[in-house]
Amino acid sequence: MKKTITIIDYGLGNILSIQNAIKYLGHKTILTSDPKIIQKNNILILPGVGSFNDAMKKLNKLKITDAIKKNIEINKGKILGICLGMQLLAKKGTENGHIEGLGLIDGTIVGLEKISKKVLPHIGFNLVKTNYNDGMFKNIDKNKYFYFVHSYFFLPNKKNSNFNYSYCSYGKKFISSFENRQVLGTQFHPEKSQTNGLKLLKNFID
Repeated sequence: MKKTITIIDYGLGNILSIQNAIKYLGHKTILTSDPKIIQKNNILILPGVGSFNDAMKKLNKLKITDAIKKNIEINKGKILGICLGMQLLAKKGTENGHIEGLGLIDGTIVGLEKISKKVLPHIGFNLVKTNYNDGMFKNIDKNKYFYFVHSYFFLPNKKNSNFNYSYCSYGKKFISSFENRQVLGTQFHPEKSQTNGLKLLKNFID
C-alpha cells in the first residue's frame, strides 16, 4: 500500500536522494517546514547535514521542534533521523557549544576524536553490526555495509532497554543506529547505501 512520508525541510538536509529512494520504493513524499503538517502526519524523516547547533536553531525558529515532539508523544507517529537528523533526536549536542536537542532519546552528541585517532570526518562504506535481525534490519544480510559521513556520534547517557542498537567501528566502536517503536535513527545514510539502504528504508516505512 502506498504511504505518504513527510520529509522535514529546515534547510540542512540531503533531501533529493531521500525523495528518490522513497519514490523508488513506491511511496509518496511531502517536503515541508510547516509545523501543522509535521505534527499530524504519521511517518516523519528528519535528514541533516551540518552543525547540530545551527540545525536546532533552525528547527526552533521554524517551530518544528514542538511539532515533532507532539507528533511522537501525542499523535503516536514515528520518526527516522538520518545522520545529523539522528543526532538531533538526542538530549544534547556539544558541537560549537552545548545546546539542547529534541530529547527523544537520552544521550549526548560528542566528537569522534574522543574515541578515534583516525582522520575525520569518517567517510565511506563501513560494516554495521547488530545483535538482532528485525525492525530496520529485517531481511538485511549479516554483513551490513552502509555509507557514513560524520565527525560526531551518539553517546547514550544510559542504555535504554526499549531501544535496539547497531554498532560500527572507527578506531573504536560507536553506536551507528538506534530504534524503538517510534524513534529511529541512523548515523549512516541509507539513501546512499544501495540495496541495504533501500531495504532499511522499506522496513522503516512498513
